[in-house]
Amino acid sequence: MARRCVVTDKSVMSGNNVSHANNKTRRKFQVNITETRVYSESLDKFFKIKVTAAGLRTLEHKGGFDAWLLDTAPSKLPNSELRTVRKQVLAKKEAA
Repeated sequence: MARRCVVTDKSVMSGNNVSHANNKTRRKFQVNITETRVYSESLDKFFKIKVTAAGLRTLEHKGGFDAWLLDTAPSKLPNSELRTVRKQVLAKKEAA
């Protein structure tokens, strides 16, 4: 899987190293990705996702993993696993 955040969709960028003599060489700017377990309150289980530090702050701001899933359109979710989790959370919320 690519080095891409599930929440913010940030990925590797490219740019230049610029020396004191103004020589330019290409480089990559890596994203601060970590594989993290997030808790789904409605399903009462943990899920592993690759997320940046900014993505974790976004999850916290939205009110948790479940709230972020329900707030995000299914077409905007990066993989089919998260789409199925979203369907399960939605079914659980409607049943309650």
